[in-house]
Amino acid sequence: MPSPAATPQPPYYAVIFTSVRTDGDNGYGEMAKHMVELAVEQPGFLGVESARQEIGITVSYWSSLEAIKTWQEHLDHRQAQRRAGDWYARFRVRICRVEREYGS
Repeated sequence: MPSPAATPQPPYYAVIFTSVRTDGDNGYGEMAKHMVELAVEQPGFLGVESARQEIGITVSYWSSLEAIKTWQEHLDHRQAQRRAGDWYARFRVRICRVEREYGS
């Protein structure tokens, strides 16, 4: 059974990527796996959670806005961003500061 990402005590940041896929894989599966592998190696990366039905939602957690900007500008990530039209009919990126969290 999957578990939510183990994040530190707030504050920290969340990047919420919400998308509707295009038809076909078009290399998406391989690239998505590669992006997670690279993100895990980035300074300031705290975790990731992802779910896909009709709408896909991936939330990545970061220690700072600077860490998010560095990831956004990573060469491989930039290459993936340029292929967004191959994989997504629509998408939205939201960046939030997590002030509070609770759960079991």
